[in-house]
Amino acid sequence: MEPLLLGAVIVAAGGFAFLNGFHDVSNSVATAVRTRALTPTVAVLLAALFNLIGALLSTSLALFFTDAALGLPEGATGLGILMAALLAACIWGVITWYRGKPSSSTHALLGGVIGAGGASQLTNGPAMSGAGETLLLQIILPLVLSPVVAYLLAYAAVFPATWLLRHGSPAKVNRGNRMAQSVLAGVFALGHGLQDGQRTMAVILLALVGSGYATGSDIPLWVQLFAAVLLATGSLFGGWRITHTLGKRLVDIDPLRGMTAQGVSSAMLFIGAISLHFPLSSTHTMTSAIVGAGANQRFASVQRPRVARILLIWLGTAPATAIMGAVFFLALNPLL
Repeated sequence: MEPLLLGAVIVAAGGFAFLNGFHDVSNSVATAVRTRALTPTVAVLLAALFNLIGALLSTSLALFFTDAALGLPEGATGLGILMAALLAACIWGVITWYRGKPSSSTHALLGGVIGAGGASQLTNGPAMSGAGETLLLQIILPLVLSPVVAYLLAYAAVFPATWLLRHGSPAKVNRGNRMAQSVLAGVFALGHGLQDGQRTMAVILLALVGSGYATGSDIPLWVQLFAAVLLATGSLFGGWRITHTLGKRLVDIDPLRGMTAQGVSSAMLFIGAISLHFPLSSTHTMTSAIVGAGANQRFASVQRPRVARILLIWLGTAPATAIMGAVFFLALNPLL
């Protein structure tokens, strides 16, 4: 039974990676398409390519998750927790995509793991270990603080950007900012691949370690390729509902502020993945940077009711997926 469950977890992880790319490609392309820096087709192809490259560049975050973050029980119970968490995260991703609301796939996955782990303890199953202070300080806290930091940095970055370009004509400034946006769209997609591609790798590695097929000290090449290809494929098929929300419904954004938002969010993803080894939500950083940059203009046009609804979605993501993860685990428990 355990090998079959392991295969099911790997398939579900592949579905999670595909939905992650499908759901989050909007973060990479929204501002570039909105300001006509790139056509939609070119933007999506660029995002898919750099998502693939980014996921293949590094495995440090995935190994961090495996070594220090979650501490899942071994055997069928651990696989059941992962399966329930993946199902919850995938369903939440589909719901939020259909509603056109940007949300964090990482928060959804963590919520599912915590909910399923709690259900395991309720059924007198093995408890999760290593999910205390490390989980709070090195995973949850960066994810919660990153929107605030992105908003403040993007708001502040508009001042030097405006000052540097103060003597240029509007046409020249817009043209230069659109060119910068074209580059930054690829850079952000690369950072997204670095960050989110490793979530799928971590889940599969946890499943392999729990089943005794891997040691946890290194990620098999096929796992990295599997996650990278499915993330990029999902990006190619990404829907435009969330792109419309980010590009048009939150704030009226010009090329300069679009470039600023992309630059700030891209830098945060790279610093988080490479320097600090912190998981950051690409959705939270980009959405908050767009709102922050858009708020710093003479006639700020931030649609506050829509922003408030998105914040409610963010706050509800982990609790909702925790409940779903617990329900799915209880449903799977007789098979474990």
